[in-house]
Amino acid sequence: MFWAMVVLTGVAAGLFGDLMMLILFTVQHLAFGYRTGTLEAAVEHASDVRRLVSLLCAGAFGGLAWFLLRRHTVGEKSDIDDVVWEGGTSLSFRRSLGTSIISEIVIGMGASIGRENAPKLMGGASASVLAGWAHLSPAQRRLLMACGGGAGLAAVYNVPLGGALFTAEIMMGSVSVPVVLPALACSGIATATGWIYLPDHATYLDVPDYRFTVPLLVWAVAAGPVIGLVACGYIRLIGWITHHQVTGRAALIAPAAAFGILALVSFAYPELLGNGKDMAHDAFVGADGLGLMLALFALKPLVTALCLGSGASGGLFTPTLSTGAVLGGAAGMAWSYAWPGSPAGAYALVGAAAMLGAAMQAPLAGLVLTLELTHGGFAIMIPLIVATVTATVIARQIDGYSIYTARLRARPDQTGAAHPTSSTGQPPELS
Repeated sequence: MFWAMVVLTGVAAGLFGDLMMLILFTVQHLAFGYRTGTLEAAVEHASDVRRLVSLLCAGAFGGLAWFLLRRHTVGEKSDIDDVVWEGGTSLSFRRSLGTSIISEIVIGMGASIGRENAPKLMGGASASVLAGWAHLSPAQRRLLMACGGGAGLAAVYNVPLGGALFTAEIMMGSVSVPVVLPALACSGIATATGWIYLPDHATYLDVPDYRFTVPLLVWAVAAGPVIGLVACGYIRLIGWITHHQVTGRAALIAPAAAFGILALVSFAYPELLGNGKDMAHDAFVGADGLGLMLALFALKPLVTALCLGSGASGGLFTPTLSTGAVLGGAAGMAWSYAWPGSPAGAYALVGAAAMLGAAMQAPLAGLVLTLELTHGGFAIMIPLIVATVTATVIARQIDGYSIYTARLRARPDQTGAAHPTSSTGQPPELS
């Protein structure tokens, strides 16, 4: 029965991934008036007034919709990370669906948050419903929800192996056969199901097959610890803004104010709108200059935190990836002035993998996701590993949190003292 539910969860995650992306792409095309091409190109061609109006409408809609949804679903859970890590057995399907739809609409209108949270959440919510119907044990329900979450991410990014490792390394905190087998099956089925609507090629196209060079390797050795420190700062920013998130009636107007500020910043940097997919692609192919990449590196985390702090619900995967990509590209370009030999795009790939691995506290998932997203980077595997390992070690030694655990509420122990969770979902002293 469990394996039958794994199959059905994979199908459901793939179908909901298609639905969420259909909503996202439809809203994007309507908001910025384009049919083909990239969101970045459409935003650049849109007038400043159109950007401002789109984001103000997104904030007004999101603020009201989230406020009403939360008010009418009090006590219902729609945070898959929180439920899985605390050993919960169910997610609210209606609250999860409402949260996901609202999230994709506001992202489509330009909000700077990740699009993966909705399909991840719906994969988990589908698993919760199926597990209840099949009367699975609590441990099986938890594992099935984790598989559904990873499968939702796998479907929308066409990353079946990365989705399985996301389930194992991040959701379950265990890369073991009993976890990996259902995770692989679920993510593979979800990815294939997602091809009904979504493409079956890499998310980032035309990324060159960069070759290994000594300058790139030496840079990776030096850059890894620096990226680890940056990841710590990024994680702390996300944690702080989450725990100071606007609540109550103020959440009705806060998204409009935050998205309005984002619109004003986008007058100078239109690349900041959306989840950051096109921003990362430009870095991977070496299309941006040093000054622009430095500006985007500084601004992307800030505008993402601003959106989340206003009460918006969304993901962090692509904003984190894109931040690492522009950081790696900019640092690599500066390095090349002293020691040429590799293009900026190769450094961007290394920076993206290292930032993902450190920020998620999941080095395997960070590496595999970068490779699957680009279908490139295999020739520079050693620099990728070096930077990702050192960045993750530094981030883990300093804090031990990830961009996911930093957003969880502290859990009181038997004495009443509050203990935050670590990258495995357990208190740091137990992980």
